Amino acid sequence: MSEILELMKVLRERTGAGLMDCKHALLASNNDIDAAITYLREKGLAKQAKKASRIAAEGLTTVLVENNKAVVLEINCETDFVAKSDPFVDLVKVTAKAALDNNPSDVEALQACKTNNGQTVAEQFNDAGIKLGEKLSLRRFVIVDKNDDELFGSYIHMGGVVSVLVKVKGGDQELADNLAMSIASTNPTYLTIDAVSQEEIAKEKEIQVEKAKEDASFAKKPANIQEKILEGRINKHFEEQVLTYQEYILDSTKTVGEILKANKVTPISFVLYKVGEGIEKKKEDFAAEVAKELQ
Repeated sequence: MSEILELMKVLRERTGAGLMDCKHALLASNNDIDAAITYLREKGLAKQAKKASRIAAEGLTTVLVENNKAVVLEINCETDFVAKSDPFVDLVKVTAKAALDNNPSDVEALQACKTNNGQTVAEQFNDAGIKLGEKLSLRRFVIVDKNDDELFGSYIHMGGVVSVLVKVKGGDQELADNLAMSIASTNPTYLTIDAVSQEEIAKEKEIQVEKAKEDASFAKKPANIQEKILEGRINKHFEEQVLTYQEYILDSTKTVGEILKANKVTPISFVLYKVGEGIEKKKEDFAAEVAKELQ
């Protein structure tokens, strides 16, 4: 009996599965630890399949920088409780490291990459799924490279609710990191006004022209004045979305553009990930969810 208990302990430590699940896995595998792990993985996959219809909109984002390469990554789960758990936080860290080490082209390629402990990312997700009992999803990542004369600035808000990576030329590390913090705060769409396409400008002009038709005083103005008013309204619309026009978080009397100019910094690019951004969350009352699980 002591031998099976010891094996159960080892299996639990390696997989995080429940004790009874470990016992059943060992019995089904002739007390072979590796075969039992495979058994639990297969069982975990079956559990995940039952959860496939669930929405994984919680989770964490992160930024990992190593020398001239950085990764921004998002992994989702079903509940905020699991997102804060140590196994999930570890999964995010391990996956980000695997992305930097292997430079995969897409999510599928990253899932096949080896982690530092010899498992693939997909196997790590499977083990975490067994342990946490939730649907886990490797949603997205991006790898960014920089030159030696450029800087990465990074900021992670509330442990990973929001993550920002910005690439600049000039300035110092503190300013680059503060710029990333400012991006997290103001949530810009564009780096500079030059990043706004002519198509988007034309579309906004159409909107402003339609709005102007409701303004009786606008129609009385000369055509050249109307054009200037429309141009001003269009610029105002995009200025609210352009980083360099936004208020600098550490000095509300200055814009980001003024801070960059004063420090001779040229912004190159930024990546901003928010957990669950764009994912429609399913609303379901607790009683209904419990009833569904009991079916």
